[in-house]
Amino acid sequence: MAVEGTSGLVEAPTGGDGYEVIHTKSTVFYDLYDRKSELKHQTHYCSGCGHGIVHKLIAEALQDLGIQDKTIFVSPVGCSVFAYYYFDVGNVQAAHGRAPACATGIKRACPDKIVIAYQGDGDLAAIGTAEILHAANRGENITCFFVNNAIYGMTGGQMAPTTLVGQTSTTSPFGRRPSNDGFPLHLCELLATLRAPAYIERVALSDNKNIMRARRAVRKALELQRDGAGFSLVEILSPCPTIWNLDPVDARHWVAERMIPEFPLNIFRDGKSQVPAIDVPQRPVADVLEIAPTREIATLVPHAHAFEDLSLKIAGFGGQGVLLLGQLLTEMGMREGLEVSWLPSYGPEMRSGSAHCYVCLSKQRIGTPLVSHPHILVAMNEPSMRKFASEVPAGGLILCNGSSLPADMPPPQARVICVPASEIADQLGSAKAANVVMLGALLEEAECLAPATALRVLEDKVKKPSLLEIDRLALAAGRRFIDQHAHEEAVTQADGFAY
Repeated sequence: MAVEGTSGLVEAPTGGDGYEVIHTKSTVFYDLYDRKSELKHQTHYCSGCGHGIVHKLIAEALQDLGIQDKTIFVSPVGCSVFAYYYFDVGNVQAAHGRAPACATGIKRACPDKIVIAYQGDGDLAAIGTAEILHAANRGENITCFFVNNAIYGMTGGQMAPTTLVGQTSTTSPFGRRPSNDGFPLHLCELLATLRAPAYIERVALSDNKNIMRARRAVRKALELQRDGAGFSLVEILSPCPTIWNLDPVDARHWVAERMIPEFPLNIFRDGKSQVPAIDVPQRPVADVLEIAPTREIATLVPHAHAFEDLSLKIAGFGGQGVLLLGQLLTEMGMREGLEVSWLPSYGPEMRSGSAHCYVCLSKQRIGTPLVSHPHILVAMNEPSMRKFASEVPAGGLILCNGSSLPADMPPPQARVICVPASEIADQLGSAKAANVVMLGALLEEAECLAPATALRVLEDKVKKPSLLEIDRLALAAGRRFIDQHAHEEAVTQADGFAY
């Protein structure tokens, strides 16, 4: 005889004629929870909280489907923020409301994985509204579990987007008023108006019958992702006894009597995405790169690179072409067959504000576009040199726009070459070409990308002939400066580095 425990069917002989029921924890959960040394056998959830039930349903489904080892769980900000202490799967912690965006990136980078975005109503329906809406609209092949308890739980009981009309909270002590606060947001109905989602269902944890229905919905959503059906979301109406000031039994009754009438249980989309299963025809490489038909396709052959991965930080004032220099490098990297990323950072000022960007060039897939310690820093002004020079480790390279380091600045641990890029650009007739001068110096010193590729990128990007000619001269001038001046004038420091 087989009996059902919390992790599936378990045979448990007693030695007599019958069998006893054994409740076991799913193997998808860790044996011990290490968040607190004195509470390794229990979660942090309140008695009667729905999160524990939902965790159990997800764990059962992952175990039954045999997909534990390929699952990545994206935890939110909220009561379930510590889910990564419980689920023995891949875990990623997302910023408030951004679980669908993180899940999208993970799924696109790892399409063979099962990616779960787990969110509460404050996380998904408030700050994360745009994220869930657009992920659903794109039909991302991810699974979202939306735990709706109509209140902000972790932060003390403020009114949430799903708080019921008349329901009191710390920010609506006299009850929610539609004239002042609007009506409760119905996410399933909203997302069901989109064409792309494959499966949307609302379930509840009000009684055992509905919990079994929720169990089937959780499993179905994961099966659909496994089968490549597209975006799926299961909204789960859940009790919150502590914030509602109810005991666990009464909290379940409140779900049935108050929440379900406002949020009817239903299947709003049943496994059929309207996204056409047609691949967009790929344009020829020459068209994608906007290369004239007469140009030799041989220029697109991958270039030999001495590095496995190279990270750069380019910094300066807005208007110095800082971001454009990063874009030119990433375009060159793409044309030479590398994996690339470009991440800008800038203030609201159009000119004179600080700006910098990160560039990653790699032969392998890039895990993150952020760079903490770049191999190379290109500092287009003195403030950037002072601010970022210490980030470059020993053995790295700093290209500084100027004739020398500031007198009161201690020598960085990295090797520094001062390139008077602005002065050279002025002599060529355009101060705007200083970034291209620095590009030429970078290519000559680091030998990371081919100068011929840089020239072809400039030819394709710069449409005005007079500016293109200056950029050609600037690229050559930067290379010539390194070749004729920088190495000859380098002064060896006591620590063995030159600047």
